[in-house]
This record gives sequence, structure tokens and C-alpha cells, in this order.
Amino acid sequence: MSLGTRKLIVVGVIGCVFLAANVMVIATWLNEQGIPGKAEWIRKEFLTGTAITVILALLILLISPKDTGRGAGWGKRCPVCDGMLSSKTNYCGECGSKV
Repeated sequence: MSLGTRKLIVVGVIGCVFLAANVMVIATWLNEQGIPGKAEWIRKEFLTGTAITVILALLILLISPKDTGRGAGWGKRCPVCDGMLSSKTNYCGECGSKV
């Protein structure tokens, strides 16, 4: 772990402690600004059961484009040219890159 990462973790922990210590002040300020009322209106108007179901289905179906040929289907694909690879080869037959 590098020194920069350690510094970032320390600053993050200090920020979390500061936020936790002032949670009532922040909640009171948000209430004065009318944020809870706006959030409730948004929830009632836009987050219907159907919308939540569609959002969850899309999140479940969301996969990385790089994962589309690996581990499923009939064979692997080349990461460079997306060509089909034979099962035992170390090189792509189409572009010649090492896999």
C-alpha cells in the first residue's frame, strides 16, 4: 500500500468521523431547505413499482462488454480483434496476437 493511498484513507476516515459528529446539524439544515419534501414528491411521481422493477432488471442484466465471450458459449474470443480462438492455442489465428 503506497503512502498516497494511506493518506487518502486517513482523510476519508477523518471526513466520516466529522460527518457522523455533525449528522444532526446536517439533518436540520436539509429539513430547513425543504429537501425531504422534494425527495418524497420525486419518489411518489417517478419511482413507481414498475420503474423500480425495470431498473433492477437492467442492473441484473448489465454485464461488461469484455465478459461476453469468456466462460460461456462455445469458445473464447481474442481480446484484440474479437475473433474466435481454438481451445488449445496461445495465439489468435486472425490477428496473430498472443492470448
